[in-house]
Amino acid sequence: MEGYEVNFYMGDLGLLGVGPPPLRDTSQRPFHTITNKVYQLTNADLFEEVSPAKDGATYFPLANGRYEVKPGLSSLGTPMGNGEVDGQVFQIDDNYAPYRRVKMRARAEALEKYYQTCRYAPEVAAAIARFIARRLTEEHADCFALVERATGIDLHCKLSGEVLRFNESMELQGVEGVEVDPPYASALDALSAQVQEDLAVVCRAADGEDWVAAIHLCHANHWSAEEKIGLNFAAVHAPVAGMEAMNNRAAALVGAMIERGPYVRFAWGIATDARLNHHPQAPQGVDGQVWRGRRFERDDPRFFVRVERQVLWGLPQVGAALFTIRAYFIDGDALRGDVEWCDKLCGAIESMSAASLEYKGLLDSRDDILAWLRAEQ
Repeated sequence: MEGYEVNFYMGDLGLLGVGPPPLRDTSQRPFHTITNKVYQLTNADLFEEVSPAKDGATYFPLANGRYEVKPGLSSLGTPMGNGEVDGQVFQIDDNYAPYRRVKMRARAEALEKYYQTCRYAPEVAAAIARFIARRLTEEHADCFALVERATGIDLHCKLSGEVLRFNESMELQGVEGVEVDPPYASALDALSAQVQEDLAVVCRAADGEDWVAAIHLCHANHWSAEEKIGLNFAAVHAPVAGMEAMNNRAAALVGAMIERGPYVRFAWGIATDARLNHHPQAPQGVDGQVWRGRRFERDDPRFFVRVERQVLWGLPQVGAALFTIRAYFIDGDALRGDVEWCDKLCGAIESMSAASLEYKGLLDSRDDILAWLRAEQ
């Protein structure tokens, strides 16, 4: 496959041991304009995989050994074996740099593929941005600091080397410390680039209508921001096999997201690589089948469980909820070395319906995967 080259500014020079450029005031930039520059990425950039973080959390949401489609909501902070990080909305570990690189590359490729808004009211956008900024400083005071100004606040982001400047309405006014290309389109775009989680915002109107108002999804797991933006809960989850019962309770679930909580839940799936970005549309010049992945080769097996930790934090004062998605990978060889985990994973795969197997991309490889998991090492 022919490689295609990249030309863009990653924005995380501080993480690479290179000092940032001089501070500059970018307050006059048209932050709500998406540029049409042609960005080129090498195959090595596009197909970068992540390794397990040495200090990262570990989650294995298959405790009962069965595949189930259910809300699975637990109170945020419920002990899960990872100490205080189990109570954090935003988890930061030594994989921060590659997670950010993937985001910045996705933005450079085509921002509109990964970031969408629909009826994202200014008061909701302000509340979401304010919550994220404050939560970052509360959870990671060594990495983030808020500085008040007469006309707004600055968020100093040590990990990226950026200073995000907001006005009193939490609209992004400028970025100092690092030149970002393409420029951040909004406060949510800028804040999403500071964390390892992808972000979405769900809104509900006075008449009970709900919709996805914003999605920033650079670590896409075979779905896209473009296809889900503006849809209600039931429509968003319609393609998921076995979702009928949950969709019948859509109004109650959206109400719980906004009015109660905060909650944490988990989703999982099978992957044949540890690549974060599996947007359903391959980048220009990349073979779609190769980009998609999910092809288990019995003679050259690569196997991972992709776990997504999802936090739901309601902001009832503006009729909205923030939804975060953080991806982790568990290597298949490590799973095979743990008899209990391996047995539960095999049981979960065996309990899947044909529709669930097809949705998860496992219909053709189920038997080969099970045989490999159970084979003696």
